[in-house]
Amino acid sequence: MTEQHFLRHFPFFQDLEDEDLAKLAPLFLTRTYEKGTNIFREGQAGEELYIIKSGVVKIYRDDEVRDIILAIFRDGDFFGEMAVLENEQVRSASAKTMEKTVVYYLTRRDFVALLEQNPKISWRILETALDRLRKANELITDLTLLDVRTRIIKMMLRLTEKHGVMQKSGILIDLKLTHQQIADMTGTVRETVTKVLLDLQNQDFIQIKKKKILICNLAEIERLVETS
Repeated sequence: MTEQHFLRHFPFFQDLEDEDLAKLAPLFLTRTYEKGTNIFREGQAGEELYIIKSGVVKIYRDDEVRDIILAIFRDGDFFGEMAVLENEQVRSASAKTMEKTVVYYLTRRDFVALLEQNPKISWRILETALDRLRKANELITDLTLLDVRTRIIKMMLRLTEKHGVMQKSGILIDLKLTHQQIADMTGTVRETVTKVLLDLQNQDFIQIKKKKILICNLAEIERLVETS
């Protein structure tokens, strides 16, 4: 898939005329990262916006004891926009691939020029940024107020919204997740995650196959959160 064809189906650029899109596409360069590679680290200078062509990337912070996973992005998602938009241009978090990943990237200079020429793109980025801020605030609230079991269940519900695939037997979270990664998303330890997931499997609420979680009874899972 060419850059122009990919960008045509990317929400930010759907309003662009073909002529403008043809000028934009060559500005995007391509990089390939192997699984487990840091694309950038917290505190580094940020000069590039990234769009994922294929693969999975986690955005996380390192509190010196453990990673705290803030978000997981995949095909068609973008990240790195905050440092590119801010004057200080410093990364507020780190980005690491969870599997082999191919990205398109755009430099700050070209990105700012693009926004100046196409104000509608700025609004779309703002809408996405506000949505991400809302979800980050929800995560902070969960980590502060909810017990571990409920945090894990809510995390699964969030993942079904973004990565869920309907199947005959339920909703598959189409991401391979280790127990440690789930722990890093919910502010707990791997052993606790293992215990909670085993309990949910024993109650036939979920199944786990090849590191992917299948929600077998969404209504019951949602009820567990409501009654917690």
